[in-house]
Amino acid sequence: MSGVNDESTDVIRLEGVGKTFGNITALSGVSLAVPSAAVTCVLGDNGAGKSTLIKIMSGLHPHDSGKYLVDGDEVRMSSPREALDRGIATVYQDLALVSLMPVWRNFFLGSELTVGLGPLRRLDVARMRAVTDAQLRKLGIALPDIDLPVGSLSGGQRQVVAIARAIYLGARVLILDEPTAALGVKQSGVVLRYVAAAREAGLGVVFITHNPHHAYMVGDHFVVLNLGEVELDSPRAGLSLDDLTHHMAGGAELETLRHELDRPPSPEQEE
Repeated sequence: MSGVNDESTDVIRLEGVGKTFGNITALSGVSLAVPSAAVTCVLGDNGAGKSTLIKIMSGLHPHDSGKYLVDGDEVRMSSPREALDRGIATVYQDLALVSLMPVWRNFFLGSELTVGLGPLRRLDVARMRAVTDAQLRKLGIALPDIDLPVGSLSGGQRQVVAIARAIYLGARVLILDEPTAALGVKQSGVVLRYVAAAREAGLGVVFITHNPHHAYMVGDHFVVLNLGEVELDSPRAGLSLDDLTHHMAGGAELETLRHELDRPPSPEQEE
């Protein structure tokens, strides 16, 4: 099972988790540990089961089999709000940001601060602007103007705004869904730097990606999914980038295929 040997450090632990949709098995016997202050990378090609895994951990889908433990207690998530209440925040690829709204407004979207009572209650704009600026600066981001529409920021900056928001809202585990998928090299570097910063802040990070190079730059533990099952489960110390890339490329399957192709034809095939 992935993660460190001391299970008490694991915020999330999945044990033999499975999920089916009708006749389709999306996940089968998946085990995964997410300790604090570490980056757990989950890799896989399209259809590997990464999206289903994210939805189970984030409370969107219940699991059908196995165990889901948070802080050692078995749970069955019924909503993303319940997951967030337990300190599990998910930043999806589409970020759930409103492009035309200013940065500070997006930072508090759905969790707005207010002042006053009853009919005099109103948004506490000054406090939200100050908190947004302070939280972004904690991660080393100094935007020229937090009143800018969030859509005017670079892709990397938008990702970091979403990461900072999740941390401010109390995340202990940060699940990142392909955060560098649509970014260039420079912007990917920005995001990876803040993934490492989240780890240094003590968070457990689940980095979902199909890019082994990005994963290897920040990862402490690596899990490769293939057709809904764990194909590789290894700490960084036992894995090279070439090994990880080999597994991501379906190296074991390709090796089997190569052996099959190298075999001489049987008498029946020659006839």
